[in-house]
Amino acid sequence: MTNDWENYYKETGLRAPRQTLISALNRFEKEGSDPGECHAIDLGSGNGRDTAELLRRGWRVTAIDSEPAAIAGLIQRQDLPEETQLKTILGKFELVEFPENINLVNSSFALPLVAPEHFPNLWNKILYSLMPGGRISCQLYGDKDDWRGNPTITFFSRDGISALLNTLEVEFFEEEETDGTTPRGKHKHWHIFHIVARKI
Repeated sequence: MTNDWENYYKETGLRAPRQTLISALNRFEKEGSDPGECHAIDLGSGNGRDTAELLRRGWRVTAIDSEPAAIAGLIQRQDLPEETQLKTILGKFELVEFPENINLVNSSFALPLVAPEHFPNLWNKILYSLMPGGRISCQLYGDKDDWRGNPTITFFSRDGISALLNTLEVEFFEEEETDGTTPRGKHKHWHIFHIVARKI
């Protein structure tokens, strides 16, 4: 499995940052936020496609991933600024203690990989870590996704997503349903919710 993840990171790690992250960062910039005073958590950082963008923009980042290959790849990236405020944590989201007063929790395609029995507590932990005005940028899987039925993955109906985001100000929301391939080259029907939401 480790080799599989290593190949996955090689395939995806140098791609452009996710548009949900860019959307969130642009909103902070429009508000006049000082990047040097901003702290983000990148959940499921992989080897850093989003973390690198945050660091390039001057943010402080706590990158969390459960795969040693991810953290090793992130630290070894050659495109990080010479001086960065990066902390890495190896561990599962539901077991790691999050820092408080966070401006942004970013999680690109990682939150669905938390089992349904652990997801509610994880979501509450995310919301608790965010300061008022903080944002979450993420992807969640819909109930028409090909992987539905896998007990280790969390899926949401449209109504379920609405309930989940009920206490937040939704700033960007896109529902995607399409046939495609996974980064490992396997055919898949995707049902994805792309989200940026602000804590009120």
